[in-house]
Amino acid sequence: MRDLDPGSQTATEFWEGIYHNASSKTSGIPSVILEKFAAEREPGNALDLGCAKGDDAVWLAKNGWTVVGVDVPPSVLRIAAENAERHGVSNQVRFEQHDLAETFPDGQFDLISAMFLETPLQLPRAELFHRAAKAVRLSGLLLIATHQILAPWAWGDPSVERPDGPARLTELDLDDKNWREVFVGSVEREARGPEGQTAQVKDAVIALKKLA
Repeated sequence: MRDLDPGSQTATEFWEGIYHNASSKTSGIPSVILEKFAAEREPGNALDLGCAKGDDAVWLAKNGWTVVGVDVPPSVLRIAAENAERHGVSNQVRFEQHDLAETFPDGQFDLISAMFLETPLQLPRAELFHRAAKAVRLSGLLLIATHQILAPWAWGDPSVERPDGPARLTELDLDDKNWREVFVGSVEREARGPEGQTAQVKDAVIALKKLA
């Protein structure tokens, strides 16, 4: 279990400290949750919140989407851009630096994906996801996944079960009239750790289609 204390660092300083010396190697594998809910959708404009090394953004671009990927540290955005170039989709992906506690990308999107915005820093999640909800186009998809049962190597205590999908949806406090639930619940999967270890985990997933 990792226990990282950001102290008085800014988000940029904290995450840059983690990624500055990180390997540029990526898994090349998209999030299981993203693939599950986006694979059959008509490609359009997508926003990847917390894009990290860019595997989700690259997968979306390879499947016909035009993508904006955002994250905090310049080092990881550079790796993500190299990832897109290596896969020949640089013309379909743009990476932007944002501390999502403070700024949010411009535009309207057919898909907004937030895969595991886990951080030891303060993050106004309700405000952030309300901004994301406003940026989803009519008939677009808001897709959020958070950890419900953690892997042993993750931040936090893996013995503690976190809120499930319905509880997370209640926290969002979105207007029910404007959204249709595509899926709200839990998804179990096998996670792979930074040293190749594996563990069964459970994710809380919210997939909502915008109606108005």
